[in-house]
Amino acid sequence: MRATLQDPGAPGATQPKGREAGAGSRAELIKSLNQQLADAIDLQLQAKQAHWNVKGAKFSALHELFEQVAVNVAHHADLIAERAVQLGGLADGVVSVVAKHSDLPGFPARITAGPDHVRAIAGALSAFGAKTRPGIVEAEEAGDAVTADILTEISRDVDKLLWLVEAHVDA
Repeated sequence: MRATLQDPGAPGATQPKGREAGAGSRAELIKSLNQQLADAIDLQLQAKQAHWNVKGAKFSALHELFEQVAVNVAHHADLIAERAVQLGGLADGVVSVVAKHSDLPGFPARITAGPDHVRAIAGALSAFGAKTRPGIVEAEEAGDAVTADILTEISRDVDKLLWLVEAHVDA
């Protein structure tokens, strides 16, 4: 069994009142948000890796596109982390936690060719998007419309980024 992410009952964690989800639901949402945060930070770093190392005929377009992915995903990570804290938890975004808990496919370390980076980022975006959608349902079932809305916004943008990246697969 995987080690668990931040325990909402741990020292330093607070239990704010007036949140939409009940205490038990908040704890589960915080755990899910921290998992999503690990994946988001991993995706952001994968996009930066592609941005820094891409080479080839489509360098300029891909360099800019991978930067856009990294910037957008950094914003998503911030939304996720802040929501976990708003629900009374802690945001676990340190590299050691991300490395241990990200469920995204690993990024090939030594690639430079544009098409290889495109395939790797497309795969990571697809996996991230697929993991985001169940969180929307979980938040809705917990009665937390705000978390569901945040995850819906993220899902919408990730789908758009995936479309933009996949446009380069056969280009």
